[in-house]
Formats: sequence, structure tokens, C-alpha cells
Amino acid sequence: MRPISYSRASAVADAVAAVAADPTSDFLAGGTTEVDLLRQNVLLPRRLVDINDLPLTQIEDRPDGGLYIGALARMSEVAEAPAVRERFPMVAQALVLGASAQLRNMASMGGNMMQRVRCGYFRDATSLCNKRDPGSGCSALDGFNRGHAVLGVSEHCIATHPSDVAVPLMALDARIHTEGPHGRQVYAIDDFFLLPGDTPHLEHPLAHGELVVGIEVPGLRMARDSRYLKVRDRESYEFALASVAAAVTMEDGVIRDVRLALGGVATKPWRARRAEEILRGAPAGTETFRRAAREELSAARSTPLNAFKTELAQRTMIRVLETLTSPESRPDPETPTESPS
Repeated sequence: MRPISYSRASAVADAVAAVAADPTSDFLAGGTTEVDLLRQNVLLPRRLVDINDLPLTQIEDRPDGGLYIGALARMSEVAEAPAVRERFPMVAQALVLGASAQLRNMASMGGNMMQRVRCGYFRDATSLCNKRDPGSGCSALDGFNRGHAVLGVSEHCIATHPSDVAVPLMALDARIHTEGPHGRQVYAIDDFFLLPGDTPHLEHPLAHGELVVGIEVPGLRMARDSRYLKVRDRESYEFALASVAAAVTMEDGVIRDVRLALGGVATKPWRARRAEEILRGAPAGTETFRRAAREELSAARSTPLNAFKTELAQRTMIRVLETLTSPESRPDPETPTESPS
């Protein structure tokens, strides 16, 4: 049994100072991932600083129609907030589909942004893993990697990013606010999540002791009719094999603007910029959607076990785009959207 010291912070500055001063310390919020990793000897902090007393639970309107969500707002609270359900339904859908009710009631929004990968080799302290032990190797490359990434991979890591809600936040160009030893920082969400490259152990650009304090979601009128489609092995709580967050505006059958992001297939929440470029200004239709999806997945690097994800991601993109551009097939925006195929 490893001894771990524990303290509670009542102010952001105190929490930051406590963790920054001790390289073996870490923040503790909902603990839905961290406690598991502690038990598995994957994370080895000697001190935990509980931040649950910090005043970071707000869900505030912004003048542009956007929202500022405190890092300690629970996933369940955000999913049920009328402003989120009305203005950003794909965020609410991703939160509901992202975890069981018990986990949603505990897990925080900031913690979700910081959660570690679900790769079984990362969570097995005896396996080779460059994320856990830089330079040791990657057992997933030649191991059981059916659920692993096909986009954004490197020869050092192919672990899939696990977050559902980070996918629509990526499509919305959200910004992550932090407080740290060097003061306030604001990160564009695409910069907040790092590709593995040669340094897969670096998942974020944060300094030690830098704390996520909030998520800023810009106002986007088209997001009111957005969707999050998640494909998984079973209907109950399960990680995505492929998922898509999408919002589309059309005029006279032509796509004027589109936001697309993918989950379940990449090493970070994946903004589908190639597909967006093809779709903007193009006529809405299945052939256009197929061309855009095919181009987005043209960079996929798969293994024999996860090669199916390339086509699955394309089909999922086509399905959600058809849904958004066909009024007669649009589901109730209050209902979480998913499909088994």
C-alpha cells in the first residue's frame, strides 16, 4: 500500500500553489478516472489536492449567445441545463451518451477534458506504454487494438481519445481556461489536445500545477440544430467505435456552413477540416457527403483489427449529415442520438 497525503483547497490560488510546489502531487475532482488509475498503479502521486470546494460550477450565458461552463460543473448538470439543450444539443447528447448516470453525477467537465486514454495497455502497469513510461515502447501496435485510433496516430502511440463531449466542443471551437503558476491562460481546444507524435506522454500543453477552471463555448446559431451520433458495440455505457458531432446551415439546397468533428477514431478529438472544406458551397446530398467523408478518412492508418473503423467513420458522417439536411428525418433535438450501424 502506497501512502498518499490528502488535502482540500478552498481557493483556486491555493490549489494551484499546493500542486505546483510538489512535482508528485495532482488535483482531484470527481475522481471517476483518477481513482481507477491509482488503484491500478498507473498514476503514482504522493499527494492529492481535492478541488471540489472551489467555486467553479457555474453555467453562465455570454453576450454572443455562448456559454462559460465551470470546470467543476458535473456532466449531468450541464447535460440538463436548458441553455445547453436549446443552443447546443450536440453537447447535451454527447454528455448523456458519454457515461452512465452514476458517472455523469460525479464526473466534472474539467476532469473530462483531462481524462486519460482507455487503452488497456496504458492501464496495465506491466505492459509497454510510451504514455505511461516514455521510450518503453507500445504494446498496442502489435497487440489487441480493435478499439484504437486510425487518425492522428504515430509509431509511438495509437491510443484513442476517450471523451465524447470533447468532440462537439472541438466542432464548436471551444476554448479552455486555466489558472496556473504563470496566471490565466486560454487555449483553443485544438491546441489543448496534443497529437502523440514522438511525445505521446504529453497529452496537453499544461504546466504542472496548471488547473482547468472553465470551458468557453462561443455562440453559434447553427449549433441549435446540431447532432451527436455515436456508434458503439452495445447500447449501454460504452466507448465510441466512431462518433460524429455536426452542425449544418443550408440555403437553397447548398451547404453554406458546416462544423464536423470525429470521436472514437483518433488520438485526439478530431476536427474534420478536409470534409468541411469539401462540403461548404456544395449541394447537399449523399454523393457529396460520401466524397467529403472519403477525403477526411484518406489519411487513416489502420491495423488489421481496426481497419473497419475507416469505413464506419465514413458511414457515420454520411448518416448524420443526411439527418441534418433532411427535415423529414430529423429526430427530436431533446433525444440523445445513436445508431448501432
